[in-house]
Amino acid sequence: MKLLSYQLKRSPGPPRVGFMLNGCIADMQETWRRWRRSRRENELAANAEQFFPSDPSCFFAGGNFIISQAIEAAAFAQTTNMEDIGYSREEVRLLTPVPEPSKIICIGKNYADHAAEMKSDVPEYPVLFAKFANSLIGPEDVIEKSPKTSQLDYEVELTAVIGKEASRVKRENALKYIAGYTIGNDISARDLQTRTPEWLQGKTLDRSTPVGPWIVTADEVGDPGDLTIQSQVNGNVRQSSSTSKLIFDVPYLIEFISGLITLKPGDLILSGTPDGVGKGMNPPKFLNDGDTITMEIGNIGQLENKVKAK
Repeated sequence: MKLLSYQLKRSPGPPRVGFMLNGCIADMQETWRRWRRSRRENELAANAEQFFPSDPSCFFAGGNFIISQAIEAAAFAQTTNMEDIGYSREEVRLLTPVPEPSKIICIGKNYADHAAEMKSDVPEYPVLFAKFANSLIGPEDVIEKSPKTSQLDYEVELTAVIGKEASRVKRENALKYIAGYTIGNDISARDLQTRTPEWLQGKTLDRSTPVGPWIVTADEVGDPGDLTIQSQVNGNVRQSSSTSKLIFDVPYLIEFISGLITLKPGDLILSGTPDGVGKGMNPPKFLNDGDTITMEIGNIGQLENKVKAK
C-alpha cells in the first residue's frame, strides 16, 4: 500500500493521510470509518479520530498497529465503491509523508563507491548524523537553495520509516520494526558541510530535504537489500546502483542505531547514497536555480523536485 499525506487544492486544510486506490487518492480515515461500519462497529466508526487519526504525524506515531488496520481498510476499499472519497492526482497536493518525525537519522559513506569518490576510507562503523524537521519538504515543493551555499548537492537514499518502538533490536528481527520505505534526497551544502569537522550545518538547511512521494508499506517493498536506486539531474543519469551495495544494510542499521538510541514510530532513517554525486564528479557539478532532480527506487516510485534560489 502507498500511504501519503495530502491537501485538497480547492480547499486546503490540515494535512490528511491518504492512499493510492486505483490510480486515485482516497482518504484513509474515511475509508477506515466505512470499513468499520461494514463490520457493524458503529461506535468505532463514529469516533474515528480517537481510534484512527487523520493527521499524518499522529497516524505514523501509531506505528504498525495503525498501519495494519490501514492495510485491512484499503483491502476493503478495493471491493467497494469509494468514488466519492477518491480524488484525482490533479486535485491534491502531496506533502512530506511524515511532517514531524521525532528523529531523522542519516548514514554517511554507506556505499564503498561513494566513499571512494569522496576520497574517504570505508567506515568501520556506520557514520551517523542528524537532520531536523525544518529541512523536510514534500514531493511537490521546491528545494530552497540558500544564498549561504554555492555547492548544493543531491543524494538519493532509501529511507526506512520505523513502525514499532525499537531498543536493542537484534538484526534478525530488525525488519519487523519497519512500517515502510520511501525516497529521501539528502540535499547537502558541501561548502558548509566541510568547513568544520561536524557536518550538521551543511545537512539540515531550511526546506532542503525532499521525502516522498509516499510510504510504501514493508509488505509491498519486499527485500530492502535488493532495490535499484537512481538519480537524474535535468534528465541526465547521475547515480545508478543497487541497495545490495550498502556497506551496512537496513537490518544492521536498525540493530546498530537501536543499540544506541531508542527509535520511535515515524522516525526516519536515510540509509546512505551511492556514487555519482555532484561533488564526486570531475569537475564537480553542483545544483543551480531551475535544476530538476529526479530520484527513483525500485518498488517505491519516483520523487522529483526543482531547485529555487532564495
